[in-house]
Amino acid sequence: MEHVNEKDLEFRGSGGRSGVKYLFRGPIIDWGVIVFAPGETLGRHFHERVEETFYFIDGKGGTMVINDERRPIRIGDAYRLNPTERHDIINDTDAPLRAVFIKSTYDPKDKVNEA
Repeated sequence: MEHVNEKDLEFRGSGGRSGVKYLFRGPIIDWGVIVFAPGETLGRHFHERVEETFYFIDGKGGTMVINDERRPIRIGDAYRLNPTERHDIINDTDAPLRAVFIKSTYDPKDKVNEA
């Protein structure tokens, strides 16, 4: 059994106000919260073996890009991405965008960044 409280952890970017906040890392899944400040992006990337899910929980929306197809984000949207699907998240609003993410299986060296 493992227990954490999100409020006890810090985000990994922008002075602790946005970015990724892992709640659990391995041994089977990565699980956490990600916040995009206005104008921030996830950065286009893909995973060779890992499936990734995003569930958008707060904000005014934004844009989800999957294999170059742009989709408007509505709060409550969930996206499950298969390995090799290129993706990015763009907060093109004036408010923070907050999502939960899950990556399975745990494979921290699986991410491939693209320009």
